[in-house]
Amino acid sequence: MKRLAAPFTGPSTLKRARIGSPASDDSGETQRADWPAKMEEIEAARRFILECATAKTKTLIVPDKDADGLASGSILQQTLVLLGLPSSLITTHLVQRGNNIHDPSERAAMADLSPSYVFVLDQGSRRSLPVVDIPNHRALIIDHHQAAEDEFPSGSQHVTACNSPPVATSALLTYLICHPLHPAIEEQCAWLAVLGTHGDLGTNFKWQPPFPDMGNVLKRYTRKRLNDAVSLINAPRRTAAYNVPAAWEALTQATGPADLLANKALWAARAEVNAEVERCTHVPPKFSTDGRVAVLRMKSKAQVHPVIATRWAGHLKSAKLEVVMAANDGYLEGKVNFSCRVAKCARERRGGRGAVNIIELLNGIVEVAEDPSLKERLGESFARGHKEASGGVVPTKEFEEMMALMGVGAGSRKKLDPVTPVKKENTITNYFIKNGGSQRH
Repeated sequence: MKRLAAPFTGPSTLKRARIGSPASDDSGETQRADWPAKMEEIEAARRFILECATAKTKTLIVPDKDADGLASGSILQQTLVLLGLPSSLITTHLVQRGNNIHDPSERAAMADLSPSYVFVLDQGSRRSLPVVDIPNHRALIIDHHQAAEDEFPSGSQHVTACNSPPVATSALLTYLICHPLHPAIEEQCAWLAVLGTHGDLGTNFKWQPPFPDMGNVLKRYTRKRLNDAVSLINAPRRTAAYNVPAAWEALTQATGPADLLANKALWAARAEVNAEVERCTHVPPKFSTDGRVAVLRMKSKAQVHPVIATRWAGHLKSAKLEVVMAANDGYLEGKVNFSCRVAKCARERRGGRGAVNIIELLNGIVEVAEDPSLKERLGESFARGHKEASGGVVPTKEFEEMMALMGVGAGSRKKLDPVTPVKKENTITNYFIKNGGSQRH
């Protein structure tokens, strides 16, 4: 682990930070009492973290595999060490390929570590058994994915940004929770909050209120380096080897994005992913009967479907198009992993008002099925995530039933609607041939 500042030994009075502080009005007070989450949840999370650090007992951190999840885990780990929890008492559990924290194998693996405190970050949530089968353990869920108030593991405590729009990322939420707990957190972790936020909200994200002012962070490290770091940290989990530990190790040892940019293993992973994206991205889309959904099918052991969905969503145009779905039949045997993104043309038509809700759209499709068991058979991993970035992992048979319900490919248009012509030099295929080396997340 990298060298950290001396552990925090007691409370201190902190001035409002200049880097990464919550946006404020002229009085210096935070503008939104409910942002980035309910204040009572944030204060309870801070007490939980302080209690954990003071208890000096086995602690487990369970971050998600992407840039946002790993950044939130790193922020929390550094915070706990700064607060005096020995690093030898902190263990990390990284969920295996195709699994989630609720799978029996993952719950058993976490229980084998015998933690007293468990932190689950950016994993999404659902109503379930306790995080681990250990009496008297304490669990804190830090998240921003869509979830109802009762959709959390039994006995756990949670803080979620999903009900406080504009929704903050898990890394930013973790950073803002931890920020007042130690004066060194800003210096060590502000860049991680930016990295996680750009990983989920886009590399061109504008830091406007109520989001904190990260201008000094962007100036110090540069937006380009931070965005390149996002791509590098996301690459290992997208490879066929699913090497998330390499990304976690690189991130927790880094003092800034420059350390990640010097990591040859991360660059090799990104090159592998870029090559696979290039191989899979040229499949022609097929439309649902109503024209609202464009579906791209592919077979790959790599997790390229989210990247391809994002790319096509930014460039495919049609008068009725709302959602682009990239479905991967080759990632997990017997299942289809699919990612959905809101089409840029749909955002433009709506002018930012009445945004497309992918979760509602997916649920609406299966609700009209003649067989009422389809929703249950699709499983708990169907239509998870965010309103504008959702997807699922579902059995192949049930996915094909959903495709039939949508009428995908039945009378599908052979070209884009004439009201939005695309010139030959600007086609999606030519775009990716010219830009195959870049990678958006």
